[in-house]
Amino acid sequence: MPSPVILIVDDEPQVLNAVERDLRRHYRSEYRIVKASSGAEALEAAKELKVRGAPLALFLADQRMPAMSGTEFLTEARKLYPEARKALLTAYADTEAAIASINTIGLDYYLMKPWDPPEQRLYPALDDLLSEWTHTVQLPYDGIRVAGTLWSAASHAVRDFLSLNHIPYQWLDIEKDSQARALVEAVDRDQSHLPVVFFPDGAALLAPDTHTLAGKVGLETRATQPFYDLIVIGGGPAGLATAVYGSSEGMRIALVERYATGGQAGTSSFIENYLGFPRGVTGGELARRATTQARRFGTEILTGVEATGVRVEGSYRYVTLSDGSELSCHALLIATGLLASKLDLPGIEPLTGAGVYYGAAVSEAARYRGQPVFVVGGANSAGQGALFLARYASKVTLVVRRAWLDQSKYLRDQIHATENIEVCFNTEVAAVHGTRHLESITVRKSEQGETATLPAAAMFIFIGSKPHTDFVAGLVERTEDGFVLTGEDLATDGRRPKGWTLQRDPYLLETSVPGIFAAGDVRHGTISRIATAVGQGGMVVSFVEQYLKTV
Repeated sequence: MPSPVILIVDDEPQVLNAVERDLRRHYRSEYRIVKASSGAEALEAAKELKVRGAPLALFLADQRMPAMSGTEFLTEARKLYPEARKALLTAYADTEAAIASINTIGLDYYLMKPWDPPEQRLYPALDDLLSEWTHTVQLPYDGIRVAGTLWSAASHAVRDFLSLNHIPYQWLDIEKDSQARALVEAVDRDQSHLPVVFFPDGAALLAPDTHTLAGKVGLETRATQPFYDLIVIGGGPAGLATAVYGSSEGMRIALVERYATGGQAGTSSFIENYLGFPRGVTGGELARRATTQARRFGTEILTGVEATGVRVEGSYRYVTLSDGSELSCHALLIATGLLASKLDLPGIEPLTGAGVYYGAAVSEAARYRGQPVFVVGGANSAGQGALFLARYASKVTLVVRRAWLDQSKYLRDQIHATENIEVCFNTEVAAVHGTRHLESITVRKSEQGETATLPAAAMFIFIGSKPHTDFVAGLVERTEDGFVLTGEDLATDGRRPKGWTLQRDPYLLETSVPGIFAAGDVRHGTISRIATAVGQGGMVVSFVEQYLKTV
């Protein structure tokens, strides 16, 4: 596959050469740099690249060019490469025009001249833009291929795992593609071990489990050390924040994530109210950035393995993993978040992954273009899912048990303003119907008791969650429903928790066992917001630092 192109245009030769020099120095191993001295020349170059089928990742144009301004050039250029990222080079006097172009042409960024030093004022911004492009644009394919049947829970699970871990793959439906079917029969004659995952090196995995697949695609599944200052169990916003801030302070940290970093937040189709992202951000993109940041500071992230138990011996805490290995540390963070509650209906289990999904299942949305889908739930996650699905489905019906939406105002406003979303209050799902895949559902009005069976191509369920804490049952104090107690919540009549031996009270985020902390949704009394989880994840680091001074 040819290297993606960065196309730069500036009418001042000195500036153009300087931009080319800096870009080649930083990006020459991954991108091809093409330059032009006018907007017209740049458009011709873009047209030639388009004809040749060359991928183009970024347009970087000077705003103040006499014949054609940078904004005018980008207006035409985006018709050729609508997915390419667009950036302007501006002087102080051009700032207003650059800001206006964010709305008029979807400008992604503007850079002030001069940009010295580029390590601080050029590369970080372009790195972000190019990273976003890489993860959203489909390039000529030469990577991992997943072959299976469309209405298969196992196939859905593999595709979902790869998607959430940002591993590119190509889907091959063996019921529609004879070449894909022949490919599968060559390694699995009776097609009894679907899906089959094919790799560029010629290897193939038949119906792989998460741990095996994670190892083959290059994710870390085994720790490189037996001991760490801090082990973080759970890779949601709280766990990732702790990893970033702790590793940046020099702590040796291992993060254990059973499925994919980002947790439930990572499956959010669009987040509009998170600080610092005025244009919004997908949960997957936010998780990817945080994961990259944690690894950059030295955090080891183990994926596809699960913590199955924790024990304490003196000042050491031991974590047993699902692969049979064991890690040790001085301090431990429980940040495992919540597990989705299941909808208890006869016959729903065989349809899970075949039209019935828990959470956003972003990787499946495009499959239901022009078809009716249902979203069950009334909280923020359900609202975000409904808005995302409305881009594809002919109609989205939001099924809510209560008489109101328990959502942020901006979500309620958007839902009411979206023509193909209908909200059914005081309603619940009474039954699901289908053979190989979901075909229809029966809904019941809770007040009147009336039922109706409606055609449904898919149903996405957001009906609440329960804390994922059984692996520490009997070790740390929890509420009856499994949330971990910390800090002041551990006190009974002013007394410290049973078995507490230290001459101090538990820290704010510390559990009933010294050196074991909890943060995020798994913690009793936490407000379920991404910002809250990130804040607690950052706070934990200071408490761990204080604790480590005593061991």
